Amino acid sequence: MSKTGKIIYFLISVIFFIIFDFILSNEILRSLADIPQNPVLDLIYVKNTGAAFSILQDARVFLISFSVTAITLIIAYTIKHLERASTIALFWTSMLISGIFCNMYERIVLGFVRDFFKLNFINFPVFNISDIFINISVFAIVIIIVKHNFKKNNENNN
Repeated sequence: MSKTGKIIYFLISVIFFIIFDFILSNEILRSLADIPQNPVLDLIYVKNTGAAFSILQDARVFLISFSVTAITLIIAYTIKHLERASTIALFWTSMLISGIFCNMYERIVLGFVRDFFKLNFINFPVFNISDIFINISVFAIVIIIVKHNFKKNNENNN
């Protein structure tokens, strides 16, 4: 894929994930009372003024600044390495940026992040779709990096 094609793919992916997050989050929050609860997952509404595990409560400015910095660095790194980036790496990177952006947007506009997924089988913080995007994409990017380094080390040893 050409550099221009990768940029377009990346931008469309980011926009898609942001729109998907906003629409699905709003729909879940709008219909909380209509969704049946179950032993695995409860849907509740929590205004989260901090980050995961209740750290950095009411540190809104810091969390927004951290988000802007993270997004900027990720985009800069992605652009710098765009020629070597695979479409799968761009996919996961766009999901990561989208998750960070959506949480940041809510912190700016609402003053908090709207969390609504509560796992009943483990003591875990209430979370949202953006948090899922961030965690899954970080996991996938780590796997890509490990796989790349493993392949690189095998080529150097042969």
